[in-house]
Amino acid sequence: MPELPEVEAARRAIEENCLGKKITKALIADDPKVIDGVSRADFEASLLGKTIVSAHRKGKNLWLRLDSPPFPSFQFGMAGAIYIKGVAVTKYKRSAVKDTDEWPSKYSKLFVELDDGLEFSFTDKRRFARVRLLKDPASVPPISELGPDALLEPMTGDELFESLSKKKIAIKTLLLDQSYISGIGNWVADEVLYQARIHPEQSAASLSKENYGNLHKSIKEVIKKSLEVGADSSQFPSNWIFHSREKKPGKAFVDGRKIDFITVGSRTTAYVPELQKLSGQQAARAGSKQANKRKGHGDGVNDDVNEAASDEEVNLSVQSKKGRKPRGQGKRASAKRKSMESDDEDNANDSEDDDDDDNDDRHDEDQKNKTRKVTNNKQSKVEKTSKKTVQTSQNSKKKKKAK
Repeated sequence: MPELPEVEAARRAIEENCLGKKITKALIADDPKVIDGVSRADFEASLLGKTIVSAHRKGKNLWLRLDSPPFPSFQFGMAGAIYIKGVAVTKYKRSAVKDTDEWPSKYSKLFVELDDGLEFSFTDKRRFARVRLLKDPASVPPISELGPDALLEPMTGDELFESLSKKKIAIKTLLLDQSYISGIGNWVADEVLYQARIHPEQSAASLSKENYGNLHKSIKEVIKKSLEVGADSSQFPSNWIFHSREKKPGKAFVDGRKIDFITVGSRTTAYVPELQKLSGQQAARAGSKQANKRKGHGDGVNDDVNEAASDEEVNLSVQSKKGRKPRGQGKRASAKRKSMESDDEDNANDSEDDDDDDNDDRHDEDQKNKTRKVTNNKQSKVEKTSKKTVQTSQNSKKKKKAK
């Protein structure tokens, strides 16, 4: 998913190649899901003859200032991307259009030709981006609802300390909140927390002064280093967790250390347990939970029906499960749908995403398969038990009649 580095790289490419040039041709896709609130014809007419004066960005949003309003703005979503013909602009997974594809791409949502013959296009393969035509993009949602930009409006160390000390939510969840700080998405948050050696579930308010300092430093360094290479992920430092985020659980390592995957803020989260540890009361609670799990496993406690139990015990168990399980399964299914929707929709709050990553898809699919297997096994056992109970009841009635 495009985050601050990728969108800033696109902005810089436009700034370097397109400013001061007049739009001589404009083609807008007939796609009301992406082209938001304006007709195709009106959009095209509003661009023709205009000169591109400047390119701006806040968070994951980009807009072009023309010599007169209205101005086109781009919310990149999960796969939005800028392409300039003949110019190398950073490509990223899920957005990449092959060089051998037709031009403009079939995924193009806005195509522009300039008076010197240069052409550029905004593409979106997954249709979660939003392209708008606005008089003042910065004054209306989603841009007006964004918090300080992580690159353009960085907090000082003291400001970050003061701000985080009042937040009692997981630090990763807070970093994903675009109304708190804009531009940081799933991969940047994971990288920042790994470099700062902070557990993604650690409460923001419980961070130590050392944690605050490391976090402040990591945010600046991760963004700076990613922009130094034009957001080209193949050139990111080799010791970044980024390079292993899309590997399967159990096969992901960084510097020889194992990467685990958990869900934080509805997003698949990569971290290194050996280096990113919970602290304080959260560490104690986590230790207590692990001890309880081990104790429960040793006692043979589980949710399955014991087929060797007596008829009376089985009957009570089946009745209990009939009353409980459907509601529980419904909640879990609902939560899964919400998580998937959150991962798909890239909105102003962004405590959705991206993760938007292929790793998210694989991890979610693995979890679905595990859940499906457990559910099927339990349902099978319950059905067998129910049949036994019914058979026992029928046999008992036959015996009574015989008497």
